[in-house]
Amino acid sequence: MATQRTGIADIPVELLIDNILPFCEAKDVFSLGCTNKFFALVTTDDMFWKRRLAVDYNFTGSETARTSGWKFIYQRLRKPRVFVWGEKDKGRLGLQPFPKTTLSDVPFPVELHLPGVRVVSLAASGMAFHALDADGSVHIWGTLNGTSVALRRDGFSEPHKTASTPMKLRLPAPTRSISCGRLHALTLDANSTVWNFRSWGRPFRLASPSLDCSSPETTPVQIECGWAFSTVLTRSGDVYAWWPFGGDFEAKYREAMAELDKDEYTKAIVPDDETVIPCHAWEIHKDPVKLPVLPDLPDLPATGLSEEECKKETKLIKIAAFDNCLVGLTNKGHVLKIDGLTDEESIQIWRYLPNYSEMDKVKEHSAFRAITGDDGQERSPQVEFSSDTLHITHVSAHFNSFFAYSSSMVLKGEIETTPEALPTIIPELQNRSVISVVLGDYHFGALTSSGKLLTWGQYSKGALGLGDPGKLPVGSPGGFADEERRVRAQNLGHGLPPNVTVPSEVRFDHGLKAEGRVERYCFAAASSGWHTGALVIDLAGDDVPPEHLKQYFEAEVPRETAFNRGRWMGRGRGGWIHRPLPGIHMPPPAGAMPGNGA
Repeated sequence: MATQRTGIADIPVELLIDNILPFCEAKDVFSLGCTNKFFALVTTDDMFWKRRLAVDYNFTGSETARTSGWKFIYQRLRKPRVFVWGEKDKGRLGLQPFPKTTLSDVPFPVELHLPGVRVVSLAASGMAFHALDADGSVHIWGTLNGTSVALRRDGFSEPHKTASTPMKLRLPAPTRSISCGRLHALTLDANSTVWNFRSWGRPFRLASPSLDCSSPETTPVQIECGWAFSTVLTRSGDVYAWWPFGGDFEAKYREAMAELDKDEYTKAIVPDDETVIPCHAWEIHKDPVKLPVLPDLPDLPATGLSEEECKKETKLIKIAAFDNCLVGLTNKGHVLKIDGLTDEESIQIWRYLPNYSEMDKVKEHSAFRAITGDDGQERSPQVEFSSDTLHITHVSAHFNSFFAYSSSMVLKGEIETTPEALPTIIPELQNRSVISVVLGDYHFGALTSSGKLLTWGQYSKGALGLGDPGKLPVGSPGGFADEERRVRAQNLGHGLPPNVTVPSEVRFDHGLKAEGRVERYCFAAASSGWHTGALVIDLAGDDVPPEHLKQYFEAEVPRETAFNRGRWMGRGRGGWIHRPLPGIHMPPPAGAMPGNGA
């Protein structure tokens, strides 16, 4: 009797994806996907490439609502580009020299070069940027606390010290995520340790049983800075808060600083010919305050969740902080808000926001309903409610505003939002596959799954990034309202363009001639104050003809009607998809972390 042969194609798919391919080099996985249709399908598994990005590149995408396209990102994360724009004061853009513009600001993206650094995440504080690279190192530029000035001889233990160009922090362990407030920052490292920054040279941690990682209740999974407070979300869904600038915390901090100032080494002085800040790590013995438990929450119908997901315990999975407030999101899609985070004596309770969570209530918003005009004619709704489900998957916040969103729905709230308040609906953001919303003080940005960054709001020293208003056509987004104002600005160097009310696309090929325009894909963005930054990758190498670039895009459609149907496998399935260019071989990422198979 003949023995039946078993080949690699006979191995269960789950075993291949979970137990075999993770130990293969990335180039071999790509090659395997070229052998036949079966392996082409297997090697496009989104969760596989999401895990490989985390292991090989320290890239999780957790700050976005991205659900697909991880293989595409992996293939092109060899040379990410960093772009910055907006207010240039306090060194916050890290640029030297600055471009010459009509209003002497930086109103369009300018590339910031970090030689040999692969940046995978970007965070902005009030007057600075923090960049996380593939090795887990943190790079900074600007001024952490620009409310005063530091002397040239001062080290980076001084909060007011400016880094005019990018510098690297020497930290105890690789970093996994960063969050920024106005004048402070937090990082979460590979050991789940939370580091606090009031100065870049002296990061400290809270020595407390509440954050000792001994149980799900004490293991941080998300860090989030408010305007002047800090919070941590634990694996169990609990939230802890503390105030690094107030109360007895301030007294303990000043006492520690006075003691550390006695040692020249701890002042983190960096010679002019070096670009690494020697951080002196220390700790404060202080227990954070545990925020109140969630109130009783209703079951949410039409969320699209499976029966198994609906049966799970309801808990917070994401938080977003702004000025003395915190927004929370549960695994079921409930959006809540807690006020009074001025200090631990003022904390209020979590309040459920039904108009941001329940499909029936959202559908009643005037933006989704036809209205009858004064002339008796019925007018179509501003935007179509095109889905049978609603499940909010992400929240973002800064200063006075917050956003709750999914890929098909974007809802805006304010610091005064109550459970009865209706959200603000921006029609141009609905059904656009928005995966991230970033906020400055008075400007906003929305990143779509197709790699487009859309901005709107106040001009804010050019933070919208739509172009030099003196050179833009009159009346265009980011341009002046009329010719008289444009000419006056060109001659006198002052005047402001009107607010941009319709989210408009930011281009990342400023200065190139029309025939040399380069299609680029934005995969992350950050905003704060009056500045914005973005991480961008080229869609193709120099050897790919421009006419091939159109193959990379399709019309944007809601996740509920497209992305849930399957993987990114070609035209006809809707959404933005990746299709390899014929004859183009994608090599493995250069300089990948040793031992990770890339």
